[in-house]
Amino acid sequence: MDEEYDVCVCGTGLKECILSGLLSVHGKKVLHLDRNNYYGGACASLNITNLWEKFRPGTQPPKELGANRDWNVDLIPKFIMASGDLVKILLKTKVSRYLEWKSCDGSYVYQFQEAGFFSSAKHIHKVPATAQDGLKSPLMGILEKPRFINFAQFIMGWEDDKDETHQGIDPKRHTMAQVYSKFGLQESTTDFIGHAVALHVNDDYLGKACGPTIQKCKLYLNSVMQYGGSPFLYPIYGLGGLPEGFSRLSAIHRGTYMLNKPVDGFVYDDAGKVCGVKSHDENGKEEVAKCKMVICDPSYAGEAKTKVTGKVVRSICILGAPIPDTKNQEGGPALSCQIILPQKQLKRKNDIYVMMVSWAHCIAAKDKYVAIVSTVVETANPEKELEPAEKLLGPILEKFVEVSDVRVPVDDGAGDQVFVSASYDPTSHFEDVAKEVLVMWKRITGEDLDLTVLPEEEEG
Repeated sequence: MDEEYDVCVCGTGLKECILSGLLSVHGKKVLHLDRNNYYGGACASLNITNLWEKFRPGTQPPKELGANRDWNVDLIPKFIMASGDLVKILLKTKVSRYLEWKSCDGSYVYQFQEAGFFSSAKHIHKVPATAQDGLKSPLMGILEKPRFINFAQFIMGWEDDKDETHQGIDPKRHTMAQVYSKFGLQESTTDFIGHAVALHVNDDYLGKACGPTIQKCKLYLNSVMQYGGSPFLYPIYGLGGLPEGFSRLSAIHRGTYMLNKPVDGFVYDDAGKVCGVKSHDENGKEEVAKCKMVICDPSYAGEAKTKVTGKVVRSICILGAPIPDTKNQEGGPALSCQIILPQKQLKRKNDIYVMMVSWAHCIAAKDKYVAIVSTVVETANPEKELEPAEKLLGPILEKFVEVSDVRVPVDDGAGDQVFVSASYDPTSHFEDVAKEVLVMWKRITGEDLDLTVLPEEEEG
């Protein structure tokens, strides 16, 4: 370890692994350390024994749940947007070749509808992603459907550099509330568009310039068209395969990895810039890896480099059956799905997210399902906040709850060359993670990451 490196990366979370892989490809000498004996940091996938050890130390999982080899349970639930930036990074770096994918069976939104003469009460509804879906959706009345279809066609036709596609809308001047008003959309419709299509976490976006939300809607619709049915993908064997894939990329380009390696602190020169990372060997002897910059997650950065902006509560629920009322394209029970419970429906400030995957993705024993419920903590009883979502899951065999701080860096890292990533948010997709990686890349290198994939680079 006592060598000189261009970059020391601390923590093998997805963001750190993407950056370490990219820097290695760009010719940097990288040392990558993790205090844990597994890859993934906060977004690792754990087998059943490690899951019990983390949440119920000293106890054993029930025998009927099967063997360790059957389980890869994600600690942080995320789907991957089919046309999003993370997929572009995976294609550009060719890390996609290390992973197998399945598309998510469906995306749902929570909107309570009372029972009628011919129908029972409904809580969740398939998110209409195309004009055809809009015609069939029970989320909208007969007069609202044509207005939604006009809006969907407007989004699909939108091109930033062609004013004739903007229908008089200025993406920098007009708010999203004004766009909804132009199309005459009802509040119940704008609720699922904003939260289940544009994937905003609250309603703050309504008063802001509409350009970013139009792009988010367009990304969602483009992603649906990639595979049909749902815009989301998920890797076989769980999300832990993502950091491992980027670690492999770094190793191929001569990056050095050390798991189970404690990080005791950083060393700074007289100018206040980082110049090394301190650790120790199994005998307690101090070691220092010299470096010109450090990239790390908040758990390695120390109190002074990060601040707490809130808390996230997540519950990992093992189920013996799919979530009721969720269906795949053929009408059978869904083996994977996302459910978004918009804040307004629950009189909250933040949405609640449900992500379910299953044995079909090789993350659980045969006929077992894993649903992870998450949201931003708003009260002194975080677990109770998840109850409206947990009621949708059906019988829960086992449940593990964790409340964690959301930490963000207090500076951009340019001064001391210590670049800190933020904690993972409660959303059930990776778009914000990919955007943060691209911003960090620009701060670290001074250049935008080129994500254009040449035809001969594309993977099947």
